[in-house]
Amino acid sequence: MKSAGRALQRTRQAAMANKNKKRIVLIGPVFPYKGGISHYTGLLSRTLNERYEFRLISWKMQYPKLLFPREQKDYGNDGFKAENAEYLINTADPINIKKVASDIARWRPDLVILEWWHPYFAPCYMLLQHFIPAKTLFICHNVFPHERFPLDKCLTRLTLKKGDFFILHAEKEATELCTIIPKPNYRVNVHPTYEAFAHGEMPDRIYNGKTLLFFGFVRPYKGLSVLLKAMQALPDVKLLCVGDFDGKRGKYEEEIEELGIAGRVEITDGYIPDTEVKYWFSQCDAAVLPYTSATQSGIAQIAFGFRKPVIATTVGGLPEVIEDGKTGVLCKPDDPVDLARGIERFYAIRDEVPFAENIETESGRFSWEALADTIHELAFGVE
Repeated sequence: MKSAGRALQRTRQAAMANKNKKRIVLIGPVFPYKGGISHYTGLLSRTLNERYEFRLISWKMQYPKLLFPREQKDYGNDGFKAENAEYLINTADPINIKKVASDIARWRPDLVILEWWHPYFAPCYMLLQHFIPAKTLFICHNVFPHERFPLDKCLTRLTLKKGDFFILHAEKEATELCTIIPKPNYRVNVHPTYEAFAHGEMPDRIYNGKTLLFFGFVRPYKGLSVLLKAMQALPDVKLLCVGDFDGKRGKYEEEIEELGIAGRVEITDGYIPDTEVKYWFSQCDAAVLPYTSATQSGIAQIAFGFRKPVIATTVGGLPEVIEDGKTGVLCKPDDPVDLARGIERFYAIRDEVPFAENIETESGRFSWEALADTIHELAFGVE
């Protein structure tokens, strides 16, 4: 452990010594674009900007309205705003992409970092890589999309095979990467924590008694139906379901009525502005992630940012982030009985286990500085 610590220290010192020498371009969504990846980009850019000659390039147009008709931006909170972000790329305009690539190439970067989470970006990224003669590092939030579709594997392979380096946030993702790229040069670095949501004074708690939070975009793989079934066995627990139900709220309301738990489940449907995130996490004892499948989860890292424990299933990279009985509780996936038992176990031990202190102790592992160290070591070595 001491040698690993010294290596990280040398990496950080080398990075600082190379300020104004190494040039890095980070390409991805950033404020005012919505979503966890936008938050991720903004926070990572702050750390990289301290270490290198740095450019942050984002979208002039992210998704066409035809594909994504909902509002894509949220100007309500600039807590994730990145200084000097350049909004240049129209992801659906090859002429624009080539022009931006030429501009980047003239700047002569040592490394281009591309954030990858969906094959929609494959044509854009392939053009950028073709016209920018620099090494490329992909940060893979998901190797393959959560909702699979024909040709997604082909598009992913064609794009990622041109990468020189890869950072993933879970071993499962590394395994998937190895199915399409022979011997990739990669590192697994746990997803950093979104502590920026927790800045400022916390709202008073108004929900009394045992209260859990299911937060974020509601999708089938996130297992809300499993959690609702588990709630039948938890008569003294209240559940807050907060997030965008994507038009499926009625389906879940029917399940709630059929299960006889309507008095203990509260739904707040819609996109939650950044300024309101702290309200919901201040109301709960723990966040629940009953995922039936997953890669990693930004929701877990939001919860940790508030020093809230996480009750989650053993899928994807969640067991790599959550330590059972220390920073949360782990349960079997797609099993409402075991999930209910896990929730009961959490409440049985919460007065004995210092969850918040344990999460604080682990915070260094989840820091943006640690991620920047990994990027530097992977791309430039330990000097």
